[in-house]
Order: sequence, then structure tokens, then C-alpha cells
Amino acid sequence: MNQHFTVTGMSCGHCERAITQAIHALDPQAQVHIDRSAGQVQVQSDLTRQALAQAITSEGYALA
Repeated sequence: MNQHFTVTGMSCGHCERAITQAIHALDPQAQVHIDRSAGQVQVQSDLTRQALAQAITSEGYALA
């Protein structure tokens, strides 16, 4: 399932890695595409939207 999130607070490559690693910790097969300048995170995963959102927010980022 493809999920799309608008994320605030991403400002550098470390932010991208933190989000990607948090998602991969739950689903190592997930495909994560991040457009930092647009604040967009797209995830292809079988996880629920809620689980993915929690992974992102647990790293300190807010969902818009």
C-alpha cells in the first residue's frame, strides 16, 4: 500500500535518514521516498497508515 505524508521539521539529510530508519525498523522491505524541500514522505509498505505515522512522529517530526 502506498501512503503519502506531509511532514514538518525535516531540514537535513539526517532528518531523512532518521525517518527512513524508523520505518525500516518496522518494515525492512518498505520503500521510502522523501522530498525534504516539499516536506513530503511517500512510503510503499504493507504497514498501516497509523503505524507509519507513529514511526515518523516518534522521531520528533510532526505530520501536517
